[in-house]
Amino acid sequence: HHQFTDTDRDPQSPTEGLWFSHVLWIFDTRYIKYKTQQRDGLEAAMVLQKDNWFPRLVNSVGGIGVTIGYHVIWLVNSVGHFWGSRSWKTKDTSRNVWWLSLFTMGDSWHNNHHAFETSARHGFEWSQIDITWYLIRLFEILGLATDVKLPSEFHKQKMSLSCSP
Repeated sequence: HHQFTDTDRDPQSPTEGLWFSHVLWIFDTRYIKYKTQQRDGLEAAMVLQKDNWFPRLVNSVGGIGVTIGYHVIWLVNSVGHFWGSRSWKTKDTSRNVWWLSLFTMGDSWHNNHHAFETSARHGFEWSQIDITWYLIRLFEILGLATDVKLPSEFHKQKMSLSCSP
């Protein structure tokens, strides 16, 4: 870059525009082609590998994020049926997993979810942090969400474990 600043041979030349010099130059193949024309095959491959690291890094990190995201979702459906507490009488083994709610934005209040499947809110107690519900509520206040469903007090009483059958 410093050898050919602000010329056609500058890989991140500001003469191409602000966004180009900031980040888009990473995806520009003209510089790679220019560099590889001056080298033999092996050296050209090394330059391509060296100069093309950013897209691979983004794909790797993005792939890791997607993989972690899937595993967190799967944990709700696996751990959420093995460990944790139960607040509601449901016909399944669902559990509320407090520590997993930190990663799922409240989605691991799984027994709550199974008891009230159509409820937009999963964390019913003040201690059950449910970030997803806070966002839905904000969207409702802003008029971006409508017909938001919550369980009635009657339904909660009926499903409660502390209530006698």
